[in-house]
Amino acid sequence: MAVFVRRRPLLSFFILANLLSWVAWLPYILSRNGTGILDFEFPALLGTSQLLGMLPGAYLGPIFSAYLVTRITEGKEGVRRWVGRMTKWRVSWVWYLVTAIGVPAAIIVTCLAMTDGQFTAPPAAVLAAYIPSLLLQMVTTGLAEEPGWRDFALARMQRRFGALGATIILGPLWGLWHLPLFLSEWGGYPDVSLLRIAEFVAFCCTFNVVVTWVFNRTGQSLPLIMLLHVSVNNFMSVAFAEVFPTLATPELASRVTLLAGTTGAVVVLIATRGRLGYRPPAEPVPAPAGTEAVTAR
Repeated sequence: MAVFVRRRPLLSFFILANLLSWVAWLPYILSRNGTGILDFEFPALLGTSQLLGMLPGAYLGPIFSAYLVTRITEGKEGVRRWVGRMTKWRVSWVWYLVTAIGVPAAIIVTCLAMTDGQFTAPPAAVLAAYIPSLLLQMVTTGLAEEPGWRDFALARMQRRFGALGATIILGPLWGLWHLPLFLSEWGGYPDVSLLRIAEFVAFCCTFNVVVTWVFNRTGQSLPLIMLLHVSVNNFMSVAFAEVFPTLATPELASRVTLLAGTTGAVVVLIATRGRLGYRPPAEPVPAPAGTEAVTAR
């Protein structure tokens, strides 16, 4: 197994991330919080069963798989570099605005276009809960997923396939990992359609373009990528239904995120000409002839 992991680190990561998460999610999917095949229910914590039902599998998948493959292939030094990007907070304040405010702003503009400018002012409770909920999602969803998808997989895939190629490949794989959860409360089971699932995977593909661009332009800062990711989740779960009640159905919410993600992807692709802010590592400069001989003497 270790030999296979060293020869195929990316393939090993994707296999492990899906296998470990899907196996860990089975009790949640089979419980009354999902298909109801098993007669038990996950208790709610902070108003949702997802923290106890979904989160363990999320942590066991991308982040643990990334650690395991990195430890096998690159040893302790590789793990140190991997963790180093996870703690890279010192990035220009502009990028914090782009991730924390730009994402909700893009969703709001999309919603305004779909409702002809109609919206409802959010109540004080929503404003009070927004930042605490954002921080909670940083250490749950963001920390569980992004050290694997971006810090491990994207960083390696760009060196092999380029930024656009890596983004095109990673997007569907990121969406695929979520698919079993559509058989649980997370995905709205049993009132979930194939169209909604397809729209979600499409959103992962389009939004992944924006994520790759931010990843490269911030020097591969994982905190910023985590913030970008959970800014979507947080706005949709905390503020969306209150501000745009006429769009507050699973079907319309799915189309809002897909339209916003697609618009963002198109803008980034045009602005960067498909480069997505990626700068390939510089090739080593060949030593002048005779250098080795001089060094040896």
